[in-house]
Amino acid sequence: MRTTTGAHYGLSDWIVQRITAVAMAIYTLVMVVALLCGVATSYERWHAFFSSGPVQFATFLFAMCLCYHAWIGIRDIWMDYVKPVWVRLTLHSLTVLALLGYAGWCLEILWRL
Repeated sequence: MRTTTGAHYGLSDWIVQRITAVAMAIYTLVMVVALLCGVATSYERWHAFFSSGPVQFATFLFAMCLCYHAWIGIRDIWMDYVKPVWVRLTLHSLTVLALLGYAGWCLEILWRL
């Protein structure tokens, strides 16, 4: 008897998680350098920095990488430790809804500046 798990085991998920981790690390390094160069010396400079299109795009890309990276990790935790299928699928659904909400919230914050 086959049970529904929604599993996508394999090399592709492993590679995607590593790619998103590298992208987030690069973004973090760029932000640290920007902070060390004095971007955050005043609210006006900080606002101007985050109002630029490339920074908004990079920040949104970071948020999307974070959401996808989190999805792979949380999905694997639910699949490994939650055995009743209905509970696991409910947790998957709630996780997807939360991550989509976070992505939408990030989008609103970035382009509301």
